[in-house]
Amino acid sequence: MDSQILTLDSADWFSPGFDRRWIDAVEDGKVLHFPRLAFSLSAQEQALLRPELLRPGVRNISLDSTGDLKGVAGEPAVQAAAKTLIARFSAGAKGLVDSLFPAYAAHLRAAPTSLRPMQVASRRQSWRADDRRLHVDAFPSRPNRGERILRVFTNVNPHGEPRVWRVGEPFGSAAARFLPMARRYSPAEARLLRALRVTKSLRTEYDHLMLQLHDRMKADVRYQREAPQETFTFAPGASWVCFSDQTLHAVMSGQHMLEQTFHLPVDRQYNQQASPLAILTRLRGHALI
Repeated sequence: MDSQILTLDSADWFSPGFDRRWIDAVEDGKVLHFPRLAFSLSAQEQALLRPELLRPGVRNISLDSTGDLKGVAGEPAVQAAAKTLIARFSAGAKGLVDSLFPAYAAHLRAAPTSLRPMQVASRRQSWRADDRRLHVDAFPSRPNRGERILRVFTNVNPHGEPRVWRVGEPFGSAAARFLPMARRYSPAEARLLRALRVTKSLRTEYDHLMLQLHDRMKADVRYQREAPQETFTFAPGASWVCFSDQTLHAVMSGQHMLEQTFHLPVDRQYNQQASPLAILTRLRGHALI
């Protein structure tokens, strides 16, 4: 398997450069790795990097576009410092993607920005929720009709610990492997899930197939062990970008990371035919939304 990681020598959040080859790579499911693109923290912000910052029972700290901060434990001064840090990273992530992918800029919709202070390796979850298993992102309650999930990550670990990922085979290869096992889509079931408010909108056949790929990939222990894949370490001070609905990935270890998710309409990609929607449509032979 060819490497799915493209390493780039840029250290500027707002002017990393523009190269159509980088766009083609990320739209083909590769990870853009910036080993010198550190997100600098003040001494006050460094002091926030401790597990105790996370409110008990919460997985991550998040800040939404309205300024609503969730998940922080501590007095008002701590809350304010965390909010400033996360908002500053959100602005940097937007500057990065606007420069890397200028045609996306007017069409991106930002999801909440997160700070993740917990150690991944020690987390205990069900197999379906365990992100240490290779998967593509797909969410049971949030159908997206092919909308893309673009993510920016940066490792801010103050103790020298890398963020370790496994990155799998190209999306098309995995889809061809698992689609024959997928359960048949039922429009009636989709309408019932919507009526019961299990889903926030109607689950399309595309959304159904993406969930099938997510679950069947994670459930297949042999695939997790033997599938084409590479292990990659993102050092402290490194940042990386990928479409997480297309890049097969598993997060094996690491602590203290900032993350920004953007949603992009599939018809605003440079090459729509590279999208998961287009790939699954070709494999199925009919429209999926």
